[in-house]
Amino acid sequence: MYRIMPEFSFNKLLLSLSFFLITTINSNAQVRILFDATKGEMAGNADWVIDYDQTTLGVGSSGTYLTTSGHQSNPQQIPTPAQSGITIATTETYWSGGLSAWAVDCAKKGYIVETLPWNGQITYGNISNAQDLSHYNIYIVDEPNLVFSAAEKTAIIHFVQNGGSLFIISDHNGSDRNGDGWDSPNIWNDLFNNNTVAVNPFGINFDLVDFSQTTTNVSATTTDSIIHGPMGNVTKAQWANGTTMTLDPIKNPTIKGVIFKTGTSPGNTNAMVAYGRYGAGKIAAMGDSSPADDGTGNPACTLYNGYFADAGGNHQLLIMNITIWLAHKAGALGTIVNSASADKINISVYPNPSSGTQTIVPDQNLTNVTIAVCNTDGTEVLRRTMSRLDQNELASVTLNPGYYFLKIVSDQGIQTSVILIR
Repeated sequence: MYRIMPEFSFNKLLLSLSFFLITTINSNAQVRILFDATKGEMAGNADWVIDYDQTTLGVGSSGTYLTTSGHQSNPQQIPTPAQSGITIATTETYWSGGLSAWAVDCAKKGYIVETLPWNGQITYGNISNAQDLSHYNIYIVDEPNLVFSAAEKTAIIHFVQNGGSLFIISDHNGSDRNGDGWDSPNIWNDLFNNNTVAVNPFGINFDLVDFSQTTTNVSATTTDSIIHGPMGNVTKAQWANGTTMTLDPIKNPTIKGVIFKTGTSPGNTNAMVAYGRYGAGKIAAMGDSSPADDGTGNPACTLYNGYFADAGGNHQLLIMNITIWLAHKAGALGTIVNSASADKINISVYPNPSSGTQTIVPDQNLTNVTIAVCNTDGTEVLRRTMSRLDQNELASVTLNPGYYFLKIVSDQGIQTSVILIR
């Protein structure tokens, strides 16, 4: 005999789901950052790792790692000594690696930093992978020298699409450090334009150029989080053999440059630093790896102090402002309900429950709007972007029956709702 269970009210279920998700977020609120080391970031004179205990790797011209005869940094997942020992007075030499200063600064902010080692897997939604991107808020890839596979490209784009943050760092044209015929501008452009998700989803292409200069061509509003961020005001940047970007606001209406090549007009070309949103996530891009180099690391590499010394110390401010911006309201879609500190906007979503179509009406003008809908498994089922959604203007989404999380992201803030389609 079958027993018919009493039906819970939608309001009770909504309250239960919201409480569960918010509790999950608050218990895992600490920002987690993953620095990639699977793409030859230690090849040649590069040492773009946060810490290493051994120097036993080499990056071969066939695109593979040499694990028996190398002398490059071989970073482990967890940096040592323990991150818990870092205080405000800790210096970057606490860890060994060309990016140790950046990592120590992140630790001082209370962020957890890890490395994806050379034999790690770049996945998204793979529950068998302990370092799946879904476990992190920010994924940093500094000058990749090995090409991303089709599966890795899909994982990275879905990570951002579903609420993660990606820090993209390139280097100059011809910077092929392992001699396999690929350098970082071409590797990044290959990810952007040859994937199974969307052509140029982030609205960025790296230019195939090589130049060095110090620029003060900084273009941003006084409230810009990258140039006028919590670490301080950025007034200049120094490229030591770097490249620029061409931006495509048709592909991604949110993308914008903030630092440009000397003598050029701020716009969609000659951008040295750019950032924007994609889906429910964020991306930031920089055309040179030198600004993150702290000058210390593997003694087999020739390193320079770009992080503290170049551009009068502006690089530390720039990189940390970007990192903090990426961390704010970032996270995989498993953390789609934002913490109480997130900027909130007021949007009417009705009827809820509905028979198929939800109407969305903001009470203020919104710009750079992304509407993302995910099912209860965290899989995005709908995404829509628009440059503007005005006050009292109607937008709508049509869905199959089920429970969903509706997230609306804009320059003015974020709103998340649990919706029911009957």
